Amino acid sequence: MSANTEVLNINKLKRRTPLTDTNLLLIITVTVFITMYLSAIIFLGKGFTKPQMFYNILNENASLLVLSCGMTLVMITGGIDISVGQVTCLVCMASAVFLNNNSILGIMPEGHAVVVSMLIALGIGLAFGIIQGLLVAYLEFQPFIVTLAGMFFAKGMTTIICSDRVNIDNKVNSAFHDLSSTEVSIPFIGSYNKAGEFVPATAEVGVVVGLAVVVILFILLRWTKLGRNFYAVGGNNQSANMLGINVKLTKFLAHVLCGLCAGIGGYLFFLHARSGSPLHATGAEMNAIASSIIGGTMLSGGVGNIFGTLCGVLSLSTIKNIVTSLGLEDPWWTNITVAIMLCIFLLVQSVISVILARKKKNKK
Repeated sequence: MSANTEVLNINKLKRRTPLTDTNLLLIITVTVFITMYLSAIIFLGKGFTKPQMFYNILNENASLLVLSCGMTLVMITGGIDISVGQVTCLVCMASAVFLNNNSILGIMPEGHAVVVSMLIALGIGLAFGIIQGLLVAYLEFQPFIVTLAGMFFAKGMTTIICSDRVNIDNKVNSAFHDLSSTEVSIPFIGSYNKAGEFVPATAEVGVVVGLAVVVILFILLRWTKLGRNFYAVGGNNQSANMLGINVKLTKFLAHVLCGLCAGIGGYLFFLHARSGSPLHATGAEMNAIASSIIGGTMLSGGVGNIFGTLCGVLSLSTIKNIVTSLGLEDPWWTNITVAIMLCIFLLVQSVISVILARKKKNKK
C-alpha cells in the first residue's frame, strides 16, 4: 500500500469519527452566545456596539466565572456543590474584617496584610473543599446534603464574624485599594469618545485571574490523567473502578478544586465589591450551576467543558443585559428569562442523550 493511500484511509477514519456529546454541546453553547450577542448589537445597539460592554460583562462576573469552573469540575464527576455562594460571602466578610482590624491595630504592613487576606480566602475555600470532599467521597454522603450543610455553616459563620456591612477604608488600606483599582488596558481594542479620542477597553485584575483559571482547568481536563478520571468517574463509577481509577480520590479532588475555586472566586468578588456583607453573592451558587448547564455540562455527569462554562457565564450575563436594555428592569423578568433559557438547554441535553443512547444500541 502506498503512502498516499494510507493518508487517504486515515483521513476517511477521521471524517467517520463521530462528534462527541461534549463537543456538540460546546458548539451549541458557543453558537447561541455569538448569535445572542450579535443580535443585541444589530437590534439594540446602545452599549453593545462598544467593546467595553463586553469587558464589563467579564468585570462584573469574574468571580462567577471562577465559581462556575469549580462547579463544572464537580458536576462532571456526577456531584454538585451548592455551598460556593455562601463560601464567597464568608471569604468577603473574613477578608474585610481582617484588613480593617489590621489597619486599626497596625499588626503588619498594608502590603503584607493584603497577601494574608488572600491566604485566608484560599484557606477558607480549601477547608470547605476538603471537609465536603471527605464526606462525599469517603463516607459516601449525598453531595447535595453535604454542601447544603456547608452552605448553612458558611452563612452562619459570616453572621458570627459580623452581621452588618463592612466597607474597606481606602485611605488606611491603600495597598488593597491599589490592587482592586488595577485595570489592564486591551491594546488596539476600544472606542472613540465625543472628543474623537481613542479610549482603550479595560479589564479588572479579576478578569485576568478568572481567565487564567479557565486556561489552567481547561488544560487539566483535556490533557491530564486526573481530567480524564473526572470524565470516567462521572460517566460510570463502576466502569471507572474496573479501569483501575481511584473513584473516591477522584471525587475528593474534584471537591477540593471546587473549594479552591470558591476561595479564589470569593476574593475576586471582594476585590470588585470592596466590602463584606451577609448579603454578598446571594444566589451565586444557582448562577454557577446555571452557567455550567448552559455551557454544556450535564447534570448526569461525564460531560462538560471549561470553555463552554466560560460561554455559559457570558450567555447568562448577556441575556440579563438584553432584558435590562429592553426596559424590563424588574428582577422577575430577568429570572423568568434565565429560567426559560435554562429549560431550553436542559431539553437540548436530554434530546442529545436520547439520540446518543439510541446510536449506541444500534451499534450493538
